Amino acid sequence: MLSTRVVRLPKVISGGNMQLARGLASLSDEKSLNEANPTDLAGLKRKAKRRPTKLADELKTGPSFADFVTGKAKDMLVDPLELARNDPNARLPSWLKTQIPKGKSFHHLKSDLKELKLSTVCEEAKCPNIGECWGGKKSEATATIMLMGDTCTRGCRFCSVKTNRNPAPPDPNEPENTAEAISRWGLGYVVLTTVDRDDLPDGGAHHLASTVTKIKEKAPQILVECLSGDFRGNLEMAKVLASSPLDVFAHNLETVEDLTPYIRDRRATYRQSLSVLRAAKEANPRLVTKTSLMLGFGETDDQILQTLHDLRNISCDVVTFGQYMRPTKRHMKVVEYVTPSKFDYWRDKALEMGFLYCASGPLVRSSYKAGEAFIENVIKKRRTNVGAIEEQQHDKENNNLLLSKEDEKTTQEKANF
Repeated sequence: MLSTRVVRLPKVISGGNMQLARGLASLSDEKSLNEANPTDLAGLKRKAKRRPTKLADELKTGPSFADFVTGKAKDMLVDPLELARNDPNARLPSWLKTQIPKGKSFHHLKSDLKELKLSTVCEEAKCPNIGECWGGKKSEATATIMLMGDTCTRGCRFCSVKTNRNPAPPDPNEPENTAEAISRWGLGYVVLTTVDRDDLPDGGAHHLASTVTKIKEKAPQILVECLSGDFRGNLEMAKVLASSPLDVFAHNLETVEDLTPYIRDRRATYRQSLSVLRAAKEANPRLVTKTSLMLGFGETDDQILQTLHDLRNISCDVVTFGQYMRPTKRHMKVVEYVTPSKFDYWRDKALEMGFLYCASGPLVRSSYKAGEAFIENVIKKRRTNVGAIEEQQHDKENNNLLLSKEDEKTTQEKANF
């Protein structure tokens, strides 16, 4: 055992006496340690040993101490999003302000979803269009059902969905319950989406395929779109889903290639997402393939144009553009608020490049109902024996009519503001 020695100190210690007292106490402790049992001393030294400080890889690539001393550090921004951001405190523009969700249909649909214990990406991702998509007639409402729970195994910087490495296992009765609920709603078009489930061997592909099959068995007239993950790059699982009775296979790129590492989870890569869309098309050429891009991260026109070329090279049919909006203060800031006219520019450019349809606007999301209405008409025509040339011309005329209506709506909204 260590001996305890008491060092008597003056009752009143001030100024230099305080340093002297501390020195005496230190010497006394050191002497006690020297007189202690060698075994005890070794144990104390092990306990007293501090853990070495290890810098993360991201910090190693950042400014050095010398950079801070010389003042160079302020010009060394590693994150391109921070580099592109002009005004971090920019206010929300008028064209991005929406009305508070309300109405009978909205509350009825919300009540039904709660009763059936179904999750929607509309609520989990705080979609700004929830009032518009849920607020009309129930038969025309669009709700994107989120399968396999509301907790994702990934953590993208833009997404507000909950994350966990080991979420609860999928409900084996979910495919049957979801099919029953959707068939009772009497919808013409439904969107199924899912959180990324990297904890499952198949990424949830068979669970999704089973849900689609059940829906088609109970209501074959309903068109089904599935917004899936990338299955960790397992293309065989992408083909499993694409081979189900699916009508639209959607998987989002989210952003351009150069910004992907800074925005999406490190397990989600740009090329991997392209390969998933390509595999789905190859497995079922009659599928409509679809993806979505968010703007406002500081991407350049050349980067967006290259992304569109990459999508056309894999025969992707539909692309949508929307404004990134920061869901909470814990998420990455908006770099830029893109103007409605710029969204119109990208819509026109996509159609020129041969995309079947493009929905583009500040409040457009991957499951925006205007796009679904058009895709629904395209799929129904494809099921009939219409000649390819006649069908293509008819699609183009319908597309132009829909775009003109959207332009009128945008002009009216600008006038209101």
